Amino acid sequence: MKTLLHPGYFLNILNFAVIAQRAITWEVSGNYQKQSFRNRTNIANDRGFHTLSIPIKHNGKNKGRNTYDSVKIDNKYAWQRQHWRTLQTAYRTSPFFEYYEDEISTLYDQEYDNLLDFNLKTIEVICDCLQLDIPKEKTTIYHKEVTTNQTDARYLISAKKEIAINYKPYVQVFGDRNGFIPNLSILDLLFNEGTNTLTYLQNIPLDFLDA
Repeated sequence: MKTLLHPGYFLNILNFAVIAQRAITWEVSGNYQKQSFRNRTNIANDRGFHTLSIPIKHNGKNKGRNTYDSVKIDNKYAWQRQHWRTLQTAYRTSPFFEYYEDEISTLYDQEYDNLLDFNLKTIEVICDCLQLDIPKEKTTIYHKEVTTNQTDARYLISAKKEIAINYKPYVQVFGDRNGFIPNLSILDLLFNEGTNTLTYLQNIPLDFLDA
């Protein structure tokens, strides 16, 4: 059985737990929706919870809604430089930042035009770091309802919904100051837990998917 997921910008820990434990089909059809992890990711810095957002180009009101695969990144803003500097400041003292720095930094050296392509590339890089095969299967047509041989986890892309899961705390860079912040970007787990990341993801309960 395949699980439907939306690709996103350095997806959070729960999304990557699904990738680590289930067979995935990427939902790349349908309309782009705001307030989601399609163009944002959450990290922890010295002030606590912090959101990194990719600027996108918006259609005019008379042009209708964008489909996800047609959304363009607004590169007139120096967002890549800003995001990378923010990540360096937040995680340069973490145990595994230097170990993965070269792989992650390449995503901020090259300009990307299409949001979906960039998001899939971030997932590919993380899967490579975790020695996971990146799921290749993608949808071609959007269906509001899933088929009997699919599990619908597309709602996990929403930035407004939080699934009630007790995440096992791990040491975060500013945890002594801010306390443990759960379900951040996969980068937070990777930079802090390194080679233990995959085991952590595999131990997150996904019973809610089958409820």
